[in-house]
Amino acid sequence: MAIKRALVSVSDKTGITEFCRALAAQGVQIISTGGTHALLEREGVPVIGISDVTGFPEILDGRVKTLHPAVHSGLLAIRDSAEHVEAMEKLGLDYIDLVVVNLYPFKETVSKPDVSYEDAIENIDIGGPTMLRSAAKNHAFVSVVVDAGDYADVLAQIQASGDTTLETRKRLAAKVFRHTAAYDALISEYFAEQLGDPLPESLTFTYEKVQELRYGENPHQQAAFYRKPLAKKGPSITTAKQLHGKELSYNNINDANAALAIVSEFDEPAVVAIKHMNPCGVGIGADIDEAYVKAYESDPTSIFGGIVAANRTIDAKTADRLAQIFLEIIIAPDFTPEALEILSRKKNIRLLATGNEQATAAAERKPEWLVTSVDGGMLVQQSDVHSLDESDLQVVTERAPTAEELKQLLFAWKVVKHVKSNAILLAADSMTVGVGAGQMNRVGAARIAIEQAGDKAKGAVLASDAFFPMGDTVELAAQAGITAIIQPGGSVKDAESVAAANAAGIAMVVTGVRHFKH
Repeated sequence: MAIKRALVSVSDKTGITEFCRALAAQGVQIISTGGTHALLEREGVPVIGISDVTGFPEILDGRVKTLHPAVHSGLLAIRDSAEHVEAMEKLGLDYIDLVVVNLYPFKETVSKPDVSYEDAIENIDIGGPTMLRSAAKNHAFVSVVVDAGDYADVLAQIQASGDTTLETRKRLAAKVFRHTAAYDALISEYFAEQLGDPLPESLTFTYEKVQELRYGENPHQQAAFYRKPLAKKGPSITTAKQLHGKELSYNNINDANAALAIVSEFDEPAVVAIKHMNPCGVGIGADIDEAYVKAYESDPTSIFGGIVAANRTIDAKTADRLAQIFLEIIIAPDFTPEALEILSRKKNIRLLATGNEQATAAAERKPEWLVTSVDGGMLVQQSDVHSLDESDLQVVTERAPTAEELKQLLFAWKVVKHVKSNAILLAADSMTVGVGAGQMNRVGAARIAIEQAGDKAKGAVLASDAFFPMGDTVELAAQAGITAIIQPGGSVKDAESVAAANAAGIAMVVTGVRHFKH
């Protein structure tokens, strides 16, 4: 069955003139609307207006033009149904064999920082999705193209045989339903945001594929990387530009995301080293080189094969240090030309630039919605962007922390928030010196952190992501020479922990906020 008539109406006019000219050369009649009709006519492509088909003018500022039986009968008629054929002939209607439509730019419109509500609403397409869905439903007979990337293949098939294959039509129809579903999901998300109703009775998310991945966490698991259509503000792995190195893996992306989340906590120069989603070294300094030295010295063993994130441009001096060990990824706002040349000598290292050195201050960050899959469903929660202010702290021991201890406690609190629970973190001199992550009990986490710190535990401060259920962790900290503790408080046995701290001369402050991270 040859394609004889095509309905073309596109917002993104990339390649449409050439495509329609080639269709016309195959004897296909082109029907078009509004701006697309004007463009084709201006370019000398034979075209007729939609009103010539419907016998009805485009009205209401173009809101109504294709919503007409002459259009949708031509799209939905089953060509081998005697009843449908008879109805079409009786009413003098003709078939439409090809639909080429892309939709009003809703995503681009609402991405503008100053977009008005009225402008957003006006860019909700009605006729376009209706035509696409009609054509896709009747893909047994109708070809439908929503992506300019498919023009060449569709045209080649028409030139070869006069029609597309059924397999192609099925593929194009499936793409249409994904496209319209994503379009509607964005509109739904916009309304939810406008109404302050982020968790409605049904929830639909849409993501765009960035790349196929070789595998997931393990080689036997299939995986791909997707991003939200409306880009997150601030440094993000989804918008980072890869400057050098091998393709990112599933684990690389997860770890890089975790590293960015931690380094974004700091306004001062900071460097984070990540291993398996947990920080193995974090340091802040007067410049990015000092911050890296501290992050490295936090745990020179675990950083090997890890991922490093910085919140300042990497310079040549820091690049020389980074080049001395094996790292999977370095992610930073940018790299100086000298630093890029130094690090690019290492063939496989991935270098990612976020292009955003002046990131949103930690205290001003807005929460994102995080989705976690469970069998048969999902959990949705806000991201943990809580930022602790010094005024939020309550001293619960006889001794208050010194100014230096307080500085280290606030540093440790920013990092322990990102360590898998149960989490205990030791810090001194604006760097981590011991990290106990993901343990089944808090004493176990403390033992790991203290053992890792060794002699550096003496005089260090300790942060716990959740309260102490009893005094044993504090007693262990006292034995190691820790001088100050920050923890959420709220246990029925808080008094036991406070008593243990007082007995050891440890200063303890509570935050009233916990940071579980499973």
